[in-house]
Amino acid sequence: MVQYLFISILTCLCVIFAVAFFTMVERKVLSYVQTRKGPNKPGVAGVVLPLADAFKLLFKEKIMPYGSNQYFFVFAPFLSLLLGLSLWHLYPTSNSYSYVCWGVLLFFCITALNVYGTLLAGWASNSKYAFLGALRASAQTISYEVSMLLLLLFSAFLLFTCSWNEAVSKSFPILLLLVPMGLVWFTSTVAETNRAPFDFAEGESELVSGFNVEFSGGLFAMIFLAEYASILFMSLGTSVWFFSSTFLTPLTLSLEVLICSVLFLLIRGAYPRFRYDLLMMLCWKGFLPFSLCGLFLVLLSGLHF
Repeated sequence: MVQYLFISILTCLCVIFAVAFFTMVERKVLSYVQTRKGPNKPGVAGVVLPLADAFKLLFKEKIMPYGSNQYFFVFAPFLSLLLGLSLWHLYPTSNSYSYVCWGVLLFFCITALNVYGTLLAGWASNSKYAFLGALRASAQTISYEVSMLLLLLFSAFLLFTCSWNEAVSKSFPILLLLVPMGLVWFTSTVAETNRAPFDFAEGESELVSGFNVEFSGGLFAMIFLAEYASILFMSLGTSVWFFSSTFLTPLTLSLEVLICSVLFLLIRGAYPRFRYDLLMMLCWKGFLPFSLCGLFLVLLSGLHF
């Protein structure tokens, strides 16, 4: 029990440090995309900048909006961060304490709860702008969650496993079988994590930064950490379920996660923001029928054999 607790704490600390330095990588990538230098003053090539940002946010004055539900206002960022870190206990490892047989189902349950953090943050702020932003973000998250989970079931049925550990050791990368399926999965993860060009949760100018407009300091940092932890985990999920092979080692897995996460950044630098009605139409009239057809095809092939 003590060993399991130690491994869980170490995993959470590693994820937090990875998120901190991933923000520096994001600034570097976006700066070179826009033909500028980016952060290069703090430390060597800006390495100290994530630590400076963390200290700045944690030690800023805590501001509580007048008339807000203070308990839920504080609880919502904690819930988002807790769910974001809980996902990382599913990562494939040889440690027997972290082995989850039905990891796909646990992933479904945790991702389904993410919407509550967004809703609580917008509702508890006592702000119409935050509440409208929370409603739009929740609708987007729920919509793309459906197609994303169906695509994950497509890979799980083809690999004959629901465990993240077993999926890594399978001998065939799903992406080579059906490339459009992998592209739809990646687009759904971008929309699920509220990243550009689908960043309507916190990028709408008429909603004044969306559901997190009233948050600052440490509470905003928690929402920020939860979002980036989800981005890194979705990159891990892409590597495990769509690039799995017998040659996948911890080093190659880490490189694939890095490449997938950098793709999130390149997409942000290359594409303008989508329109909200087109975003929802793309999900319900494009991705959902496509994922249902793919899953139906896998089920028919399984019944045939």
